[in-house]
Amino acid sequence: MSTLIQHINLSSASISTPPPILTTFPLLKPTNLRQSLFSFTHKLILSPPNKSLDEAYASVLDHCAAQKSLWHGKQIHAHIIKRHNVHDFMFLATKLVLLYGKCGSLLDAEELFDEMPERSIFAYNALLGAYVSHGETRRAIQFYADMRFLDVPVDAHTCSSVLKACAGERDTRCGREIHGYMIKLGFLCNDIAVNSLVSVYARCDDARAVKLLFDQRSGKGDVVLWNLMISTYGLIVFGEMLSAAVTPTTYTFVAALQACKELSSGVQIHAVVFKYGLCWDRYVANALVVMYSECSRIDEAERVFINIDDRDSVSWNSMLAAYVQNGLYDESLDLFREITRDGRTPDRVSVITALSACGRSGKLLSGMEVHTFALKNGLDLDLQVGSTITDMYAKCSKTRFMDSAFRRIPQKDFISWTTIISGYVQNNGHMKALDSLREVLNEGIYIDKMMIESVLIACRELKSISVAKEIHGYIVRRELSDIVVQNTIVDAYGECGEVDYARNIFELIEMKNVVSWTSMVDCYVRNGLANEALKISHRMVRQGVELDSIAVLSILSAVTSLSTLRKGKELHGFLVRRCLHLEKSIASSLVDMYGSCGAVDNAHKLFDCAKSRDLVLWTSLINGYGMHGQGKMAIKLFRKMEAENVHPDHITFLAILYACSHSALVDEGRRFFNTMSCQYGLEPWPQHYACLVDLLGRANHLQEALELVETMKMEPTAAVWCALLGACRIHSNMEVGEIAAIKLLEMDPKNPGNYVLISNMFAVAERWEDVEEVRMRMRLKGLKKDPGCSWVEIGDRLHTFITRDRSHPRSDEIYDKLTQITEKLERDAGYKAQTSYALHNVEVVEKVRMLHGHSERLALAYGLLTTPQRTPLRITKNLRVCGDCHAFTKLVSKHFEREIVVRDANRFHHFKDGYCSCRDFW
Repeated sequence: MSTLIQHINLSSASISTPPPILTTFPLLKPTNLRQSLFSFTHKLILSPPNKSLDEAYASVLDHCAAQKSLWHGKQIHAHIIKRHNVHDFMFLATKLVLLYGKCGSLLDAEELFDEMPERSIFAYNALLGAYVSHGETRRAIQFYADMRFLDVPVDAHTCSSVLKACAGERDTRCGREIHGYMIKLGFLCNDIAVNSLVSVYARCDDARAVKLLFDQRSGKGDVVLWNLMISTYGLIVFGEMLSAAVTPTTYTFVAALQACKELSSGVQIHAVVFKYGLCWDRYVANALVVMYSECSRIDEAERVFINIDDRDSVSWNSMLAAYVQNGLYDESLDLFREITRDGRTPDRVSVITALSACGRSGKLLSGMEVHTFALKNGLDLDLQVGSTITDMYAKCSKTRFMDSAFRRIPQKDFISWTTIISGYVQNNGHMKALDSLREVLNEGIYIDKMMIESVLIACRELKSISVAKEIHGYIVRRELSDIVVQNTIVDAYGECGEVDYARNIFELIEMKNVVSWTSMVDCYVRNGLANEALKISHRMVRQGVELDSIAVLSILSAVTSLSTLRKGKELHGFLVRRCLHLEKSIASSLVDMYGSCGAVDNAHKLFDCAKSRDLVLWTSLINGYGMHGQGKMAIKLFRKMEAENVHPDHITFLAILYACSHSALVDEGRRFFNTMSCQYGLEPWPQHYACLVDLLGRANHLQEALELVETMKMEPTAAVWCALLGACRIHSNMEVGEIAAIKLLEMDPKNPGNYVLISNMFAVAERWEDVEEVRMRMRLKGLKKDPGCSWVEIGDRLHTFITRDRSHPRSDEIYDKLTQITEKLERDAGYKAQTSYALHNVEVVEKVRMLHGHSERLALAYGLLTTPQRTPLRITKNLRVCGDCHAFTKLVSKHFEREIVVRDANRFHHFKDGYCSCRDFW
């Protein structure tokens, strides 16, 4: 700041006693604006009050408008008000309206216009032009209607401005009305107005009217009109122009290059440029840079740029943008630094482009460097620059700097608010995003679709269904719904558990795209309706929707949830035919799918075939072995991964701790937990503590598990207490179990699973009064236990069963088969029901009957009933397999010579020849 003050003092050394206004202009650039301000100061010193007032103020106001310097313009306005009554000077008032309009401050422009006692056509045109240039086309048309109602005489400039508004609104009726008015007033000889009229008809697809106007022009020799036609209708008109022997100008080639969509056409135009000797023309060269950039030929764009002798700001900015558009962020930043080294001053567009490169590439230090440049040159107060700085810090995950940059923006619009809300959402500041939305609503700022999309994402992440419904109502009232917004609404409702709402919105979408279908698949998967997800994915394929990688990942997650190997293989085949299986994310998901469907060998084969193995792929396979109780194999893979210099992250350590937990590898689990922080500098998450607590607890090291919980560096989560409570239930440790139960219900009182776990612990100890009390508390809170549910894949169908289910068409046969199986095991294997696993205070006979009706037994009986001998069976259950069903299934595998794979809520059990892969440790 001291350097800045010194800079200003040195620059104003020639003024012996500067007026007070000079002290109000910090951060001035050495530009025409600054020169104009000092010239303005001299005029004030040398001229008496009220003399040459228009001359004193006009130039500086023009420069403020040209630089879009709203802050300086307001200072000048304040100075005028302090010394004079601005409304006595219609010329200056009009200049101020023009200034506010160009700076985007429409409210100030309107207020000043309304206070003017007399208004010239120039004042009307200034406000009208402001509406048009800032996209308020509907208001511009209404303002023109008001002018006509007040009999304000219009000129060709008025017609040109309102025609631009008509083109923006595609308002043919208004355009035709003005056309008639132009004929009446003789404005058809004005080239600018006629060209605007052609734009209206072109935008409204009225080719007949465009051709009529074009043909009426004298000899079609109007190059400007040809240029407009090329901009509207593209290269066909350019060819006609050359055939008509009309000599193209610089702007003709610029228009043709802007219309060019293919490289081959661009190269041909470049050849014509050479023919007419315009290859060194700066404007044409700039357009060539842009064309080659958009065609991804950055080498040709560089070649053209290097040969431009008199580069202007557009040249530099075109090349900067070319690098950014083609992902060459380092090159764009090097070019930005080159601009500053060569003594040039990058303008706001250069700064915005460089900041965009920093944000997209996550280069925080470079972004701060560009930000510093913007501060030194007073550009950070510019609305668009300030918004881009905010966005850059958001993308670099620096929310404190993001907040600071946003708060410095003097006049925030909906774009800057959308940027900060999006920034909060990107960085998990979802509550702050909703708070910002409230500020926007309080200030009466227009809410656009992009802002709504970010807010809906915040609602989704917070699971705030009430706010989501409010936003949905706002969207309906303001008619803001489009395909992107509708898809985001489906996402939000799905994440909040409102499946019916999500389905209704989905069905209302008329032109569903792949994102719509994917959102609905995700909705079903997130809410435990994986079977419905597969049904809708089949419907999507039948309707010819082209699947992208995101859709495939969603469908794979549905297959993984259901553990349906057959459908997983079908989807794998589909991906191979579409060559999508080679994508890294899909390869990892396929490995995960095979592991989750009980085919870990297939998962390993896919892993071995992968061309490049990233961390996600390694983690997927390690997790797969962990689910199957093959902890030692998981550890072997982990060591191999380290040897290949792939560093594990938090998720990888979760997978390896999980593997240790389900293989009773206590010492190894302790070592991996310590390795996280000691070797890799990764502070354990609560989930890591939960895994280690589960491992220690299952191995009956309950006191050590409790000490670990009590010494955690953060507050233990519900998952940690749940892991400890589960171990207490297994080992009947009521003392520690009651401590865990109290903590668990304090932290997560609305989860029915917690009450069931506590009830089961008391039931094992036969504390039936406590069991009844826990169940009563559940009922009072309106909570219900998830019923046991199992499904078996037979052929291409999933057959689902719930506990004591009789809804299946072959229910009688299933129960008869189950009775036969039980009798055989009792007779040949000495099976006797372990009634301690029937956690209800009923008679023994009733307990046996309850065990007999468990869902996994019904699925097993149906599998044995409907498949040939020695056919493997794959069963999935939503809850943990009970000890009696586990023993029952082991005996079935031996006496019925079946390999049976059961996936429960915790892990896989591979039953064969009377043994289970878990070695009775689960």
